[in-house]
Amino acid sequence: QEKSSRLSAALFGEDCEISHDQLYELFKYAALGRCHSATQPSWCRIYHQSHLAGVVVIVVQEMSQLHFYKFYLQFKHLRKVFRHRFTLTPSANFLASLYGEGANLKPQNTAQGLTSTSSECIPKSSDLQCDPIIRKYGEKKRGLTSYTLTLEEQKKNDYPIKGSPGCKGYIYTECDQQRTDSSPLFGLDCEMCLTAKGNEVTRVSLVDAQGQCLLNELVKPESTVVNYRTRFSGITKKMLLPVKTRLPDIQTRLKKMLPHDAVLVGHSLNADLQALEMIHPSVIDTSLLFARNEGRRFKLKFLAKAVLGKEIQCEQKLGHDPAEDARAALELAQFFIEQGPAKVAELNLEMLLTTEKLAEVSQNKAALQPQGCRVQKQLNEPPHLSKPCFLDCLQVTGQKPLLLGRQELDSSGLCQSNLSTSNKQILQRALEDVPLSTFSIIQFSLGPEYVASHLLAGLFEKVRSKLTDMLTIYAGPFEESFCLKSVKKEFGRCGPIQSLTVVTETYQPYVCIQYEVLEAAQLAVESLNGAEVAGSCIKVQRPVTAAMLDCDVLIKELELDVENESVIYVAGLKKSLTETDLQEEFSQLKGLETLFLPKDLQTGKHRNCCFLKFQKSQSAVDALEVINGWTMKGSKLRSRNALASGHLWRWIWQMNHSNGKQGGNIFYAKMEQLSDSEQDLRKKVKKLDQHIKKLYRSLQNNTLCVVLFPGVN
Repeated sequence: QEKSSRLSAALFGEDCEISHDQLYELFKYAALGRCHSATQPSWCRIYHQSHLAGVVVIVVQEMSQLHFYKFYLQFKHLRKVFRHRFTLTPSANFLASLYGEGANLKPQNTAQGLTSTSSECIPKSSDLQCDPIIRKYGEKKRGLTSYTLTLEEQKKNDYPIKGSPGCKGYIYTECDQQRTDSSPLFGLDCEMCLTAKGNEVTRVSLVDAQGQCLLNELVKPESTVVNYRTRFSGITKKMLLPVKTRLPDIQTRLKKMLPHDAVLVGHSLNADLQALEMIHPSVIDTSLLFARNEGRRFKLKFLAKAVLGKEIQCEQKLGHDPAEDARAALELAQFFIEQGPAKVAELNLEMLLTTEKLAEVSQNKAALQPQGCRVQKQLNEPPHLSKPCFLDCLQVTGQKPLLLGRQELDSSGLCQSNLSTSNKQILQRALEDVPLSTFSIIQFSLGPEYVASHLLAGLFEKVRSKLTDMLTIYAGPFEESFCLKSVKKEFGRCGPIQSLTVVTETYQPYVCIQYEVLEAAQLAVESLNGAEVAGSCIKVQRPVTAAMLDCDVLIKELELDVENESVIYVAGLKKSLTETDLQEEFSQLKGLETLFLPKDLQTGKHRNCCFLKFQKSQSAVDALEVINGWTMKGSKLRSRNALASGHLWRWIWQMNHSNGKQGGNIFYAKMEQLSDSEQDLRKKVKKLDQHIKKLYRSLQNNTLCVVLFPGVN
């Protein structure tokens, strides 16, 4: 539940199910933004990601959606605060799939017996002061004009300068308008060949701030080519044979394309401008921007990988792609400007470069070993997993991932437990450590004693039985010769009926109706109790059982659930109406955001009801007054507040279509034991809800918080 930055998830009704890959997309983009090629998740959207203070993932081990709905009333905080709710598809190895396969976690055992994991590659704040980037720019974020080279810096780094003796005959871009922090950025890169004259341009690429390629042109040198430098330039004699474009043509085109306040970005851009024989007053040079000690410079290929997570200048390709290089330089400058010097310094690029060089040495040594040795080593090693580790990505970008809880991942990705740790200890450590981390995974646990198969089977049966009772109503008494068809028609106006049977054990006949949705049963109780149906004044009520004594409380709490507060239920629709028809009919309702038309998940047939979701809860209240009694295509509509519009709707359908009782004889044999365990479990759930509440309230504004119930299978 975000507090300022906004998460929009357009999933509704039957679509409220996501996979671990989709969850991984969310975490990756929330933490990394545009780094490491992270993109907006395919199933939801995060607005203002750069404003996020951090991401906190709370994992409640051994707990599933079964526990959430069994102890719905106990989860007072959880159900009132977290407005987006989804079914997570099962995973064979939950933790490994969450963190990314091959996660390199090194637990640090603490005095309290906690498992705490954090990045070892993050420099301390005292070390940051010595970083050349901080020494050059300070720690605060600045606009792009703070990073353009001064005239002195251009002279020092051999940039072509207007009026300089060595730049006679050079073309001036005439981009003299004053630069601001909103001036447009353009990435520029050239490939050169060695000619009798020296370095001459053979290819030019220009990209705009969105990464769109504006120019990618081959250029024929004026002088005879001495060396095409094909390995680096990718240019061959054959490629240049048909080319008619000359340097003056490119100079003219560039001059026309660049706005008067354009800022050119490139890596060692001085070489490109010298080869182009052009002078431009405002440049950002990424080889100087990412400052190093003693005048050394990072290569563009390394920066693209370490900062952006992109592979460029791959060995498989013939030569460099200037458009790719121009885009990489541009994105590096954008990253630096958006994140600021402090974030860039936290990347600890020097250490990453050293690590990369050591890895290359290691690989070279392995290549020199006899083939048999290499094969044996590969056989002894676990198979390489292609999915990148999410926490490794975080560490590369200077984030501080934290894993805190009873369980840790060993080298094989399996969970190891440390049962000496209590949830209270984990909470205390989380309150201390989470504010220091930008990505935290906090694991609470029910305990292994609550995951026995007979206990889970018993819980499942209790939840299924209660939901069935809530979906069921009894109506009557009716006359002996009452018309069943008219009864079915009248009660069908409240919503889709799962089954209808006549009760004959009573003095006068009653009907037992089981609906497919909770709203239909509640609507029948509210609108038809005391009404005249099939010639009789009838009473409508739910079954009276011990489990149903708190039904009214549960219904009221479901109405107040944040997932339902802006949603209404509408029944009495003709089945011939399509979703398009309904959208047209309801378009006059103010603030309508989306419409969900339930259908049988097996046959795909639409039901005679729908859910309408509004942008604001007041719009939903206003719509209820308009719709009740509204006639659509000759059918009178009935409506009320939604009870199970999203995630619960799908789950009820699945429970209704499950194969009977899952506990069997084991369930009944263990009923007494289940009752005792359930009391303990209820207390434990209430305590966990309080822990989550405390942790949530301690979070900074703009923190994305996700709670996961992974279950045991």
